[in-house]
Amino acid sequence: MGSLTFEKDFEPSAVTPRGLAPPALIPNGDFGEMKRLKVASTPTTPRKNLNLLVSEPGKNDGPSLDCILMNYIDTLTQRINYHIVSKAAMMYRMDFEMINSSINGEMDYSDLKAKLLQNKGKPAIINVTIGTTFKGAVDDLDIILQTLEDCGYTHDQFYIHCDAALNGLIIPFIKNMISFKKPIGSVTISGHKFLGCPMPCGIQITRKSYINNLSRRVEYIASVDATISGSRNGLAPIFLWYSLSAKGHIGFQKDVKRCLDNAKYLKDRLQQAGISVMLNELSIIVVLERPRDHEFVRRWQLSCVRDMAHVIVMPGITRETLDSFINDLLQQRKKWYQDGRISPPCVANDIGAQNCTCSYHKIDFIIP
Repeated sequence: MGSLTFEKDFEPSAVTPRGLAPPALIPNGDFGEMKRLKVASTPTTPRKNLNLLVSEPGKNDGPSLDCILMNYIDTLTQRINYHIVSKAAMMYRMDFEMINSSINGEMDYSDLKAKLLQNKGKPAIINVTIGTTFKGAVDDLDIILQTLEDCGYTHDQFYIHCDAALNGLIIPFIKNMISFKKPIGSVTISGHKFLGCPMPCGIQITRKSYINNLSRRVEYIASVDATISGSRNGLAPIFLWYSLSAKGHIGFQKDVKRCLDNAKYLKDRLQQAGISVMLNELSIIVVLERPRDHEFVRRWQLSCVRDMAHVIVMPGITRETLDSFINDLLQQRKKWYQDGRISPPCVANDIGAQNCTCSYHKIDFIIP
């Protein structure tokens, strides 16, 4: 079958203009109720196998969920984290509030409180990050729960999702902070990150009551479908099971300790060499000043934002690899800054003045 034939057969119908979406009723604050996609067939359009009636999402268009979705902006990674949550808010036509972050990437709890009070009376969905993308900062779940209580929110007026994509298999071996004994709704963990599965996959853990609302027994597959899409990759769970079974509890415990020790080793070595560097508590992500040479960045596969780069110290990273990276960086820095005309970047606004070793802040911390 040629692609042109395929495209003609599956041409969608015209997009419905703004504000003309078919009306529907969605209970306020009912998180279990999902908006239904409306599929309509258009008899006036011949030989169309698929005709979709689509309305463009807008803030005041049609039905909406009368609740507020809250995510915080890490000034360093807002383009990585922010767009994902804001897209979900747009799709469900929910109000969206952005919470500021502290300089280490953690949620600004005073701003959270202010935004909750501004939206008093609306149920809140809060995305709690257990390890931010770039800095590896971990939000304090207990402080967030206490803030909700202080603002007068009862357990049926908020939903907390814990995004633990990387740190979900690290935090439990350090600190017992994620627990369904606390009033949280769900946790997500990636299988292709710390676990090392060879394909993008993940696990969502939630309460049975939420799954029961979504689950439907399907006669055709002789099973219960609990997915949003109606389908899932059957191979991914096998890889997840194999990885978990092969290492076991003790194996993961050793991996976590080794990664934390290596991350601290890298941070200490860079600090001793006079390089701006930061390592958050409970994190395996070392943030450092951005190398000047693009070839160096490409060779070591560094992820960079503005004047910063980071190294994620995963289980496969050895001390020998870290030593090679450090030695290469030190040699290259001598070339970059040897004539004194160019200085290392100031990253005080990104990782804090206490972690910045630029000429200005280095002197500032030496002089009493």
